[in-house]
Amino acid sequence: MKNPKKNIVVLSISLSILAFLSWYTYGLVNNSNKSDKNLIEFSIADTASVDKIVITDVHGESITLKRKKDRWTDKNNSCINQPSVQFILETIKNIEFKSYLPDASLANFKKKMLTQHIKVEIYTNGKWNRNWFIGPATQDHYGQIMLLETDEGKSKNPIITSVKGEHGIIDPRFFADKRKWVCTEIFSLNTDEISSVSVDFTNEPGKSFKVLNSKVPCVYQNKNKIESDPTSILRYLQNFTKIHFNLANYELNKNQVDSLKNTTPFATLKLIEKKGRKTLLKLYKMVAPNQQMTTNDSESLEMDVDKFWCELDNGQLVKCQYFVFNPIILGNPYFPSIKGYSENQNNP
Repeated sequence: MKNPKKNIVVLSISLSILAFLSWYTYGLVNNSNKSDKNLIEFSIADTASVDKIVITDVHGESITLKRKKDRWTDKNNSCINQPSVQFILETIKNIEFKSYLPDASLANFKKKMLTQHIKVEIYTNGKWNRNWFIGPATQDHYGQIMLLETDEGKSKNPIITSVKGEHGIIDPRFFADKRKWVCTEIFSLNTDEISSVSVDFTNEPGKSFKVLNSKVPCVYQNKNKIESDPTSILRYLQNFTKIHFNLANYELNKNQVDSLKNTTPFATLKLIEKKGRKTLLKLYKMVAPNQQMTTNDSESLEMDVDKFWCELDNGQLVKCQYFVFNPIILGNPYFPSIKGYSENQNNP
């Protein structure tokens, strides 16, 4: 006859083991659901609450974007490219989970994510919210491999994301190169904001002039007042409502930039606003494409007829186009009394 006490002990142990396994299984499922829910939710629906974004690329270069009322700036409060920020905010709002990675490729992509990722730190209402780790694109280029970090922790395995309603990869939208973020705007002024404009040509002083936007606007050349039509002066000053540079400098290294700045600019433009702000631009000739300039043969090389280098007021060197600048540096279309121009001269 079986021992009843022994049966009771065995039954108690079995029930305890069953209870433990049930608890453990519940914990695994619960944690798995929690992880799935919290570590694949990359999006932030209320992007109006996003007030800072820090992007760090694979080379360690970093850019900080800050919201300042309705505008975005860099960490130094300098103007940045607004459309690119809006593109990022749309991505933050519309990014979604697409699928898990196949087991066969999971280990490989986990290794890649250690060194081949862009880190995006997102802040809302002044506090850190989450980090994105953007890895490589999927083979079909319809998804992006990513990791998420929130206050719940960092996901262990990367997943595939996409942007709702769009096809393509997202990593080109998150760049840390500061040159790509710089505002191209140089002047955006109404005529009544301008006090004076002085344009000086180094080797051709006969083309230099100065416009005074006083009660009775006038034009000077070599300190002599010349005949000018008020309507023509207004037309000239209206050109300053929209002047942008073409491209940041991606060609010249620091030594080459310093060497160029040590040469004499072919022209300078100085604008003084009525509020007192002064802007000085230095314009340098650019060697035509497919030629290399040295200090010895610079005079024998052809110069680019479309573009030139411009040193901005902050010392930055950028590329500008003559067709954009000619209306503000060439006075003869507006003030025929200016001497020093040859017939049909379009570029300095």
